[in-house]
Amino acid sequence: MISSAGPDSTATFPMVETATDLLLGGRLKLEQPLRGHRAGTDAILLAAAVPEDFVGILADAGAGVGTAGLAAGLFQSDLDLLLIEREPELAALAVRNLAANGLVGRLVHADLLDPKSRRAAGLADGAAGLVISNPPFLDPADGRVSPDDLRARAHVFDEAGGIESWIRACVAIGSAQAEILLIHRADRLSELLAALQGRTGGISVIAIHPRVGEEASRVLIRAKKGSRAPLRLCPPLVLHQADGRFTPEVEAIHRGEARIRW
Repeated sequence: MISSAGPDSTATFPMVETATDLLLGGRLKLEQPLRGHRAGTDAILLAAAVPEDFVGILADAGAGVGTAGLAAGLFQSDLDLLLIEREPELAALAVRNLAANGLVGRLVHADLLDPKSRRAAGLADGAAGLVISNPPFLDPADGRVSPDDLRARAHVFDEAGGIESWIRACVAIGSAQAEILLIHRADRLSELLAALQGRTGGISVIAIHPRVGEEASRVLIRAKKGSRAPLRLCPPLVLHQADGRFTPEVEAIHRGEARIRW
């Protein structure tokens, strides 16, 4: 089933100039704006980190054109995908990408940070057994953003938002024992852990390093609602070899042939 939900139908969504890219060794067909945020390693790593034994509704919070959620659906065909996106241009592309890849799911056109917007779009709290997200990286104070720049809007929180509000929303749409899976900047780790504190437990962290000997640039975080298990630091993931090529492990992940182990 492919459907959309929210105050607008995809027929009324404004469209932008696009191109179609192939990811996961050509398995994932992804229509994306020519100008704006483009799919990259972060989304693929997030999808590859989905626990292999998970079955049920997977919500991609702030899905953009659907990259992480769709990649997860191709890694595991028994997932029921729920793509949540605020920007109408990206929401329309997410619906088209669901259809192009023959995946089961629906698009909810809503503001993730606004409970009223989520309810109006038919998204109930507790709807998903797993919530994955690549939250915006920047705060409004980090720079001015043009309202016409889709790429910038994808990376910057609203004035009223922030990482704590984003994680609170992710937890809210998760079921009573849902897992939350995030990828974000390594230098925001303390904020991420603080936002998860009291809402989740059993937190596991994988540091992602550009190369051996370099500081981590990203972190993958897995947490569980209702858990009181202690924090775990997992073995790190290194992206590139000395010559700039992906490591064999990460290359296999990009081809859709390997997963991230927790």
